[in-house]
Amino acid sequence: MKKEEFEDLIPKPQTLWFKLWKAKQEIGKVSKGKDNPFFKSKYADLNALLEATEPILLKYDLILLQPIVNGYVCTRIIDIESGEFVESSLLLPVVNDPQKQIAGVTYFRRATIQSLLSLQAIDDDGNEIAKTVKNTKPAITLERFEKALKAVENGDATKEDVLKFDLTPEQIIELKNVRLKGVVYEK
Repeated sequence: MKKEEFEDLIPKPQTLWFKLWKAKQEIGKVSKGKDNPFFKSKYADLNALLEATEPILLKYDLILLQPIVNGYVCTRIIDIESGEFVESSLLLPVVNDPQKQIAGVTYFRRATIQSLLSLQAIDDDGNEIAKTVKNTKPAITLERFEKALKAVENGDATKEDVLKFDLTPEQIIELKNVRLKGVVYEK
């Protein structure tokens, strides 16, 4: 039998936040046991996250629920004694393929529980997606493209400035054919 320490005898508040604080001290890091062949990385799947968190949350009378509410995947941790809860949610994209929709729900459940509990599992596939998004050029509207062409023609912008945008093959050809005003070109 464990001998009680002085600190154990001090009354502690039994609020949702105190219970989460205690639970977080026990959860620690979640191991990345699944392979993502698409990104050649490892990640902690939903089952690993649930196995690492739910028993500890239940120990502190906290229940984890992940309903879909009005198109959002909502991860809620509810204090069963007080009814207080904390929540993280993500809006699901509209997808017509049921298998892709279910995969999205699973991915969003994983993301919201990691976010809600600030879990230390490194999400390599998420990091790879972020790199891809970072390397994606922004789109350009037709109106803005036409203004950019005039700016290049007038010498107020360079072709390189316009190439920073995601252009169609036709727009690239149009940009290459822009001639600066007042410049004589040899044939």
